[in-house]
Amino acid sequence: MPATLAVLLAGVAGACIGLWFALGARSRIEQGRRARAIEIERIRAAALREGQALRTQVEVAAREEALTVRAEAEVALQKRQVELAEQEAALAGRLVFANEERRLLDELHKELDDRESPLAETERETCTVNAELASLRRQQCAELERVAHLSAAQARQAILESEIEEAKLSAEQVVRNASDGDSASEVARAAKRLMGISAGRITDHFYSERAQSYIALPEKGGEQISAEQLKLVEGVSGGVTLSLVEESHSVHIEGLDGVGREIARRCVARMLRRPGLAGDAFAKAAREVTAEVDRDIVEFGQRGLAMLKVGRAHPEIVKLVGRLNFRTSYSQNQWQHSVEAGYLGGMLAAELGLDVKLARRAALLHDIGKALTHELDGSHAVIGADYARRFGENEIVANAIGAHHTDEPFGSAYAHVVAAADAMSGGRPGARRQTDDNHMAKLAEIERIALSFRGIAEAFAVQGGREVRIYVEEERVSDAAASKLATDIAEVISREMTFPGQIKVTVIREFTAVELAS
Repeated sequence: MPATLAVLLAGVAGACIGLWFALGARSRIEQGRRARAIEIERIRAAALREGQALRTQVEVAAREEALTVRAEAEVALQKRQVELAEQEAALAGRLVFANEERRLLDELHKELDDRESPLAETERETCTVNAELASLRRQQCAELERVAHLSAAQARQAILESEIEEAKLSAEQVVRNASDGDSASEVARAAKRLMGISAGRITDHFYSERAQSYIALPEKGGEQISAEQLKLVEGVSGGVTLSLVEESHSVHIEGLDGVGREIARRCVARMLRRPGLAGDAFAKAAREVTAEVDRDIVEFGQRGLAMLKVGRAHPEIVKLVGRLNFRTSYSQNQWQHSVEAGYLGGMLAAELGLDVKLARRAALLHDIGKALTHELDGSHAVIGADYARRFGENEIVANAIGAHHTDEPFGSAYAHVVAAADAMSGGRPGARRQTDDNHMAKLAEIERIALSFRGIAEAFAVQGGREVRIYVEEERVSDAAASKLATDIAEVISREMTFPGQIKVTVIREFTAVELAS
């Protein structure tokens, strides 16, 4: 019994304890729920407060922005009001000016109205006078016709015929004077006198120079410069050929480009001063030599223009003039020849009353084509005229360049002046050196080639070998064959002969028909 009671009491105690724990857990859960509800309310209240604050800030910012915009609008409005006020003031001024102009116009209209009455009276008087003059003129014409026994139209025709006849007589007299032998002789004497005056006024050198074709080497020079080094020089001199001449211990320079020959000569001179020059050192030396020659070319071109006082020219024209210093023709330096021709052309122009500077400029530039004949085919006169036109020279100058060897028609008196100056400079004593044997051999060779073709009657080398004129047998050579013959002869001359510039081949086929009338 006591054991059962103990068990029962223990069970009751356990149940009470479990109930107590259950009630405690429920109380704790209820407390947690209330705490969460309180926290939620606190967060909601905080959110409401933050939202209210943010709304207040936005409203304040919007109000400030609205105030700023309103202030700017008010400033713009005030500025616009000021502008409108100024425009209204200006408009008021214009209205005042317009009213004044209107008043002046009204006064002018009134003044014109006042003047119209006298003018109308004057016009009526003028019409009356003109009618009287017309009547007097008719009376005068009638009286003249009565005295001359001719009508007005007949008298007018007679006067015209008289004037025409007088003009014909004057023209015939001019033609007779132009074709008169004595007049031509007088013109020739006058031309010689002008040339004599010009030649007498100029003082220049009377020596000629030769292009340097051999560079002498010092003792044992062949050991100081090699063929490989000469090949390097050929590479920078542009078409110039160099070779060692062991017998004379020299270097032979061959080529038509005078500037290239000068570059080659200076490069060889540097190699002699610095034996073994090659590789990068030679490339640097070659660039220095080329730059030196280019500077000399520009300097000579500018010096020629400055000496003759003919003004500035295109840089390419200046270079062409400077390149002539390294070009010779029959041993005459072409730069000196051009400057001398410029002086002579200016003197002739002064005697003839022409523009001295224009004549000097044309004469200075007349041979610029010779600086390009090693690069371009054709006459140096045609090449020079083309370049002068291309670089903006006066057409008178370009025509004088192209016509000084009759490659194009003479377009002005300056072309004749340049041709005369060129001939005077090249033909004066001592200007050029050429042996008679070589010259005659060249002419004979040209004529021999021309006569070697069938159907040739005669052949003459003229203009110092610059042209060959060929007369063919009319019955053996047709017009078409004459054209082909000129081409064939020119090809043979080009193939078998070596000469500067070009040689003009002219084939002449003449047909003459004769009949007697009885």
